[in-house]
Amino acid sequence: MKHKTMKTLLAALFLSGSTAVMAEQDTVAVVAPDAPQAEHTLLRKAVGEKAPDWLKDVSDRIQLHGYAQGGYAYNHKDGTNTNTFEIKRVLFWANARITDRWSFLFMHDFSSVVQEYYTEYRITRNKALTVRLGQFKNGFSYENPLSPTAMEAIDVYSEGVTFLSGCGSDPLFGVQYGRDLGLSLYGETNNGKLRYELDVMNGQGINKKDGNNFKDFIGRIEYRPVEGLTLVATGQIGRGHAVATSLYNPDIKAGDDYKRNRWSAGFDYKSKWVKAHGEYLEGYDASAVSCGGYITCAVPLGTPKVEFVGSYDFFNFNTSLDMDQHKAIAGFQYWFFKKCRVQVQYVYMSAYRLGNEFIKSPSHSVLCQLQVRFN
Repeated sequence: MKHKTMKTLLAALFLSGSTAVMAEQDTVAVVAPDAPQAEHTLLRKAVGEKAPDWLKDVSDRIQLHGYAQGGYAYNHKDGTNTNTFEIKRVLFWANARITDRWSFLFMHDFSSVVQEYYTEYRITRNKALTVRLGQFKNGFSYENPLSPTAMEAIDVYSEGVTFLSGCGSDPLFGVQYGRDLGLSLYGETNNGKLRYELDVMNGQGINKKDGNNFKDFIGRIEYRPVEGLTLVATGQIGRGHAVATSLYNPDIKAGDDYKRNRWSAGFDYKSKWVKAHGEYLEGYDASAVSCGGYITCAVPLGTPKVEFVGSYDFFNFNTSLDMDQHKAIAGFQYWFFKKCRVQVQYVYMSAYRLGNEFIKSPSHSVLCQLQVRFN
């Protein structure tokens, strides 16, 4: 009897697998002729009803995203012309919805390093409060939390945002891509008109433990008074741990802990006629003060697929050392498919860093970029 029962169970497993693969196709139950009637009944129920479509359930809970940006760059600076083809970013990320409130995200840049990995849980039934834990973009400035695929400029963020949020131009902080390890509380109320965010982060950057026992606190608030207009204010207090020396702040040595505070105020406006955003930022690194602002816009040229892009950007890396820089961008972009585009831009800069020198001399660049993205 045990032998016949085992045969019956094996047949049930086989037929259940066949049912899952063949979906709606009915399968005839096969059991040992002399098996008890109860086994016939159980087997008919097992194979006569459709098996749960767990593959569909899993696929519905996992969203895959990715994009690539690359192109050609011509530069003229310090009396030298250079040109190169380059791949700037090749990112892939997966967002897994574990429950209706709990999810996990993993993001990797194939041209760089692992960028983000975090889990978040929506505490309230609405969007009023969500907690996030892991590695993600910090909330300082209007631009930093945005994806490069949403930015108008090929070189992405303004000079102030790049320097103050840890996107790479501050040697004291290093190249951190605007990301850090920590905890965030965020949410929105008033039918989405008011959004807030509070981050507590290491202040050391991606894939690193904290370099000191101080944490960075970052606050962000967004308000939408009317449709299309968003006002944004952000602030940060903390202490940095220098990973290298910097020509912008020579008093701080590698390994030093130093005061690192920032604040910004900006806006974003979108209509069928124009898209524009701008911001003013200030930073305090020990005794050094940096400040600047920018405004960037995109104007459709007869069709939303073709836009003129323009930007003016000013930033002083250290007001005591007179390290001011002006940057202007002009160009075009063509959206040939959803979030896919071709961009061509001219970039003028009044000053630039070359090695350990800050050179007040103009530089010129012509940039071309292809962006391909899928959601």
